[in-house]
This record gives sequence, structure tokens and C-alpha cells, in this order.
Amino acid sequence: MENLSINSSWYTIFNPTSGGGTGQKKLDKILSIFNLSKITYQIITTQYAHHEEELVQAAIKKGYLNFICIGGDGTIHHMINGIMKQKYTDSRQIKLAVIPTGTGNDWVKNYNIPRDPKKAINLILNNKIIYQDVGKINLTENNKEVFFNNAAGIGFDAFVVKRIPLYKKWGSLAYLIAGLISFTSYKKSNISYTVGSRLCTSEMFMISLGICRYSGGGMQLTDFKHHKNGYFDLTFIKSIQLFRVITNIFKLYNGNINDIRETECSHIKKFDLSHNKSCYIQADGELIGKGDAKFELIPRAIQMIIS
Repeated sequence: MENLSINSSWYTIFNPTSGGGTGQKKLDKILSIFNLSKITYQIITTQYAHHEEELVQAAIKKGYLNFICIGGDGTIHHMINGIMKQKYTDSRQIKLAVIPTGTGNDWVKNYNIPRDPKKAINLILNNKIIYQDVGKINLTENNKEVFFNNAAGIGFDAFVVKRIPLYKKWGSLAYLIAGLISFTSYKKSNISYTVGSRLCTSEMFMISLGICRYSGGGMQLTDFKHHKNGYFDLTFIKSIQLFRVITNIFKLYNGNINDIRETECSHIKKFDLSHNKSCYIQADGELIGKGDAKFELIPRAIQMIIS
């Protein structure tokens, strides 16, 4: 860690493609409210995919510790990765606020962060924070590290994420529609996995590892407990029929997924996936690859502005 010269202003990253480009329409209003609120800020617009990571790391090197994300779940995800991968300061010294302009906005639902820019900016002024856990994934094949702040998925969940761009026009329903349409074309896999010291081998349809409550456009795919308890909320589904998904559709949204008999829910600190040749893996709705992987939790890793 370096001795940084601290810059107290808010380093603000704006993703103009968030919400299908609707974020651009809100930007002038957001900046006007910033100026009226006398928030000291510097704003940078992303130019390409994953640009957020580079911007965040460069800003931390210059002494910035306070960040605002103007974007959706993907923008938050890439900013988190920039924060967690930098080597200049402890991530727990860094504060992140969000003004949501995305489509699904799953992470902000956890903390009741409003989509109205003025109300979201008021939260920044109120400065109420939580130290939230962050997940870390190590993809074994290429030793690639990916961090996530909301949820990760293996198997069908990630298979659906891969196909979501085809259904973006449906907004927050894109995940549900892509899932129902993709169901018959998805092939289950046999995998090995380790939970604690227990090694298991079984057929697998889908695995979800959650830190927060919502994913997939408002779904609740895990038995959520808390954002900072040091445990992943794990859901394992070995097999399930389409008609069972349809008849239990409300339980995917109302927090009662544990009541679906095909699901196994638990709470874990680490999860290792092995003998995985074909299953996709996603993190915060971003497809990150295939293959064996190790999942671990970093407790209370970053400060988040909440309501």
C-alpha cells in the first residue's frame, strides 16, 4: 500500500449506455442537482467495455477514495472490480455511491436506493454507509480473478445471462423471458464441488451464490440472510422440470425459493467447483467464462452509501 495524498471530492463515473442509453437523458439533471447541492466532483464518461476498472484504479492512485456510479448493475460491477484489484489502499477505506440509471438495477433494490436522481443524491449527502461483503472468483484455468458485489451463478443461470442481449427490449423481464425460452435447449452437467471439507459429485442444473437479495431483474434466487454476515447464500438445483418452474414462478420473486422442493439452500464461506468443462459462470449479470473455479467471500470489504 502507498501513502496517498487524499482527494476528498467525489470521482464520478458515468456509463452512457446504461439503461439502453436512457442514462444520457438524465445526466444534465444529475449534474444540475450536483451543483445545487454543492457536491465537489469530477465526472468521467466511460468509452468502452470495462473502462470503469481502469478509471477507478487510476483515480485511487491519485488519492480519490469517494466514488459515485451513474449507471446500472454492470457499471457497479466493473467499478467494484477496479476497487478490489487496485494495490494502492485498503478497499475498506473506499466509499461507493450509486445513482441508478440501469435496466434491472438489482443491487440498488437491496438498499432501497431510489431511481429519482435528486433522492439518490440526497443519500450521498446523508452519508449513511454499510460495510458490505464482496465475493471473489478465481478461474483456475487462467488464474483470472473476478469480484462481485451482488450474485454469481453457474450453469443455467449463466446460460441465460449469455442470451439476455437478445431480450434486452423487455427491460427487467429480460432474464425471466430468456430463461423460459432457453429452458429446453440447456443441457445439465455433471460436476464436482467442495463445500467446507465435503467433496461431492452430482448432476447440476444451476448454482446461485448470493451476497445480496435480488438478481435477474428482481428475482430472489437464494435464501437471503444479510449483506455483511460473512457468508454466501447458496442455492443448488440438481434438476427441475419446466412446468415446476412455471408453477413456482412467484417463489422466485417473493423470497420463498427455499420452499421449492428441488432447491437446496445453505450458507457457506467458500465454494470450489471442479470437473466443470461446459458450464458458464456469471458474476453480477456479466458472463466471465467456463471451467473450474474457487469462490470465497471477503467480509465487510467496501463502504456503500445506502438509504
